[in-house]
Amino acid sequence: MARNRSPRPSDPWHRLPGILAGIRAPSFPDCDFPVTDFGALGDGSTNAATAFRAAVDASAKVGGGRVVVHAGDYLSGPIHLRSNVNLHLEDGATVRFLQGPEAYLPVVLTRWEGVEPMNYSPFVSACGEANVAVTGPGTLDGQAGPDHWWPWKRGGHSQSQKPDRDRLFSEADAGVPAAERVYGGGHYLRPSFVQFDGCENVLVEGVTITNSPMWAIHPVLSHNFITRGVRVQSAGPNNDGCNPESSTDVLIEDSFFDTGDDCIAIKSGRNADGRRLAAPSERVVIRGCRMRAGHGGVTIGSEVSGSVRDVYVEDTEMSSPHLLRGIRVKANAMRGGVIENVVVRDVEIGETGSAIDIDLQYEEGAAGVHLPIVRNLLIERLIVHRARHALFVRGLPEAPVRGLVVRDGTFHAVSRASVLEHVEELLFENVAINPGEEQRLREAEQ
Repeated sequence: MARNRSPRPSDPWHRLPGILAGIRAPSFPDCDFPVTDFGALGDGSTNAATAFRAAVDASAKVGGGRVVVHAGDYLSGPIHLRSNVNLHLEDGATVRFLQGPEAYLPVVLTRWEGVEPMNYSPFVSACGEANVAVTGPGTLDGQAGPDHWWPWKRGGHSQSQKPDRDRLFSEADAGVPAAERVYGGGHYLRPSFVQFDGCENVLVEGVTITNSPMWAIHPVLSHNFITRGVRVQSAGPNNDGCNPESSTDVLIEDSFFDTGDDCIAIKSGRNADGRRLAAPSERVVIRGCRMRAGHGGVTIGSEVSGSVRDVYVEDTEMSSPHLLRGIRVKANAMRGGVIENVVVRDVEIGETGSAIDIDLQYEEGAAGVHLPIVRNLLIERLIVHRARHALFVRGLPEAPVRGLVVRDGTFHAVSRASVLEHVEELLFENVAINPGEEQRLREAEQ
């Protein structure tokens, strides 16, 4: 990867080296606590939740270290990490999580689609801790699927999330305190898989994450967060790969995503809750990643009421007939928020729907009073081999997309004309858009 560049002071990339210098992986005491020493059996059937809890507590009691999972197949409920603890999965180690929702009680304060409820515990989590990690070449398997967790997304049956989702959003808009928005048992809001809430100095490295109930990796209100060398393969509904939310100084690098929703989605809270907390996501760096299926490759939104700024994307490759969009921004006048200073370079897209997709008419569109502001986006050296649209950009009449620059880009085999609505200060520099056979036939008929 070409990462040793020397940008000019006027280049928006000139801030990147300083941002990266401030993002550092945590370190841990050289002391191991194998979960097998605390009674865990890697037999695939014995519940090891108590052993995981004891190992984490023992490590934290002496100042931290590695909670080691040796090769084997371990069954567990939620694992709550503490400061200075690294959950390390060795090669051949798999932790499978119990499928019954009752295992993830009592409820904890969490964030669900940008809103705070008391809900089921995430599967692996830390809250208010510092220097925590999940590392190693092993696998975290949420065991979600068509019969567990995922059906809650579907409508038309008694376990649909829709009534609870509607109620939660209404409570947040009405100002009901988060502690009084109680869900969990008897309700159907799926938890995130790996979540760090209000944490500092966090590392998720090397692990494979599969069969997530909902979002796979979710740092929220956290600072100095690194995701490196992970593999997320999870095709369920809302199975986003990594969603930094209201988090600062975030690095996502050298990772693979094949997901049922956005591969990476940067967020900052939804509607009234996002404005109440007013915590933006800032200084987010994405580089060296590979993406396959998903609603979007690199996405900002749609829960961006707390704003997002200073996002850097480089040296990333994405492609799939099931990748609906490449670089994606989504917001509306219910969400509001400011999205600014987004710079992208050296991204290659093999196949997608819309290569560049910026949609401020998403879902509720103009039906709100909190107009989003989207400005200062630079996309350069983008190569696209096949796409439905080169650009699909829709602002709002009162909130146009401002300052979109596309430079040194090549779009091959584009089957539909670009969509440009309510866009100001759009600049193309050295951009080639080559129609595919379908588009050429359409133009010939006109």
